[in-house]
Amino acid sequence: MRPPFVCHLSSFILAPAAFVLATCSGGRTGDTSTDGASKECSAASGADLARCVDAARFEADLATIAKARPSGSAHWKVVQDLCAERFAALGCQVERHAYGTGVNVVGTLAGGGAHADEKVLLSAHYDSVSGCAGADDNGSGVAGVLEGARVLAAGRYDRTLVVACWDQEEDGLVGSAAWVRRAKNASVKIAGVLVLEMIGYRSDRPDSQRLPAGFEYVFPDQVAQVRANGARGDFITFVGDTGAASLQTAFLAQAAGDGLPTVSLMLPDSQKNSDTFGDLRRSDHAPFWMADYPAAMLTDTANFRNDHYHCAGGPDAPADLDPAFAAKVVRASVASAAALLGPR
Repeated sequence: MRPPFVCHLSSFILAPAAFVLATCSGGRTGDTSTDGASKECSAASGADLARCVDAARFEADLATIAKARPSGSAHWKVVQDLCAERFAALGCQVERHAYGTGVNVVGTLAGGGAHADEKVLLSAHYDSVSGCAGADDNGSGVAGVLEGARVLAAGRYDRTLVVACWDQEEDGLVGSAAWVRRAKNASVKIAGVLVLEMIGYRSDRPDSQRLPAGFEYVFPDQVAQVRANGARGDFITFVGDTGAASLQTAFLAQAAGDGLPTVSLMLPDSQKNSDTFGDLRRSDHAPFWMADYPAAMLTDTANFRNDHYHCAGGPDAPADLDPAFAAKVVRASVASAAALLGPR
């Protein structure tokens, strides 16, 4: 996630990243391999798929990812390869989208219904800031996408699923912006985008959750909700635009059933690209908003909760994260994506 903009209001913005692309065949029913989802995960229901998310798999991938990986570094390449190889193992045709200064990895599972030309994205940036292991930022998001892709690849859908690892988020959303430009120029139809941006840090300590200055004037109900809970940082934040309302509905329903506390921040089209709300545009969903594609970010609020953000107050390490909390976020994301993808 990119550092916050200087602004009199909120601060939840994320940085750019390079990405790798892949196209998945899907429908791997009965597969019980390391990379495939089991037979029980092939049901059409988003809730059924969500139950197949495995916290242990998430934790294992996080351990692999969580080393310093600024764009172009040795471990950056390791994680890029991990995204590409994992998508391929799920039956994906992999494209490494080299856009000049970085590489995105993107995987596509072709839909088989009347809306197969419309895409639903599940994505995260895989780069980190220099000298920082970036377990939460954004190893947690990448591990979430890998696990979400494993589960979603077991389904068959009306719309087309795209899973992506974006590059250069920390340099200004460079990778996702490059992919969005290409998509817009090609008139690609996008039904919705989920961006996992720091999903692993949770605290039930009172006053562990901070809020941006002036936030109570813009989102009074949400601020009251946080304060009524003792300002505990035990929730995930859904940040979306009006077009992401269907993603929001399915996400919140799964989260409620799973006991995952949520705070939802929705911006209308007239405000989503305003500098006033720059702190809600700190990740790879922002280029999609700029192109008028519906998108949402899932975030643990970064530096408003995690003192080790960008390793400023200590190492951003896996030991500080809560895999069970992150797995609930991934489950809700899977349910949300599956609902929009629609059963075939």
